[in-house]
Amino acid sequence: MESFITAIKTTLAPYSKVGIAFSGGVDSSFLLKACAEILGADKVVAVTVKSPYIPEWEVAEAKELAAQIGVKHTIIPLGIPSSIEQNPENRCYLCKKIVFSEILKAAEDEGCEVICDGTNFDDTKDYRPGLVALVELGVLSPLKEAKMTKQDIRELSKAYGLPTWDKPPYACLLTRIPYDVTFTELMLRQIESAEVLLMKYGFRGVRVRHHGDTARIEIEQTEMVKMLNLDLMKKIHAEIGQLGFKFVTLDMGGYQTGCYNEGLKIDA
Repeated sequence: MESFITAIKTTLAPYSKVGIAFSGGVDSSFLLKACAEILGADKVVAVTVKSPYIPEWEVAEAKELAAQIGVKHTIIPLGIPSSIEQNPENRCYLCKKIVFSEILKAAEDEGCEVICDGTNFDDTKDYRPGLVALVELGVLSPLKEAKMTKQDIRELSKAYGLPTWDKPPYACLLTRIPYDVTFTELMLRQIESAEVLLMKYGFRGVRVRHHGDTARIEIEQTEMVKMLNLDLMKKIHAEIGQLGFKFVTLDMGGYQTGCYNEGLKIDA
């Protein structure tokens, strides 16, 4: 594992102060900790975006963790860019171009010479149009350059004592809505509230896909048996129904990333 830290040091070598695009997830949390260890906490600034499509609980966790690591933390409030209001297939590219442009400005104001993000090597194997935007903006991805997989990051996070080492993967709330569907803030709050509710009942890896009046629940296959409890199902059905959904369904295929990417014409 020491080779990974050496590779990160090599990527950071030209810079005396860096900004970290910090969501509070597994990858960016490890990167923030590693950069603070390598450069010193006073040479690292965490920058978190607060927007309607990012759960409030995740921003709160990011704030708490940045304080624990001991780095300066800047939170940028952003609205919903008009270019993504209809949730186009290239939403991630459009969003990241806007969001990271704002992160770059905030980092520059703090004297940072470069922005780093938590993209890892596994991310290069999936449909990630947002990665193109990062390259165009000159954002560094030290974990990807070090060829660190998600599992590598989890193991080193545990060694660092980070509470995120076993945190389930998460993504912005827009990924719960089919492409080319105009969304509202109400829809985003319905999704967030439904997922928080499922977490309250002990489910970890959850997604609530929004299909108009239908909430389609995805949970890990290993947690399916737990869900198949009649009393629990009745409670979840009633509580999610109160959020404005007419139908509440359980996807028997379980939780899967990028489910709306199937069928897209993706250039190799």
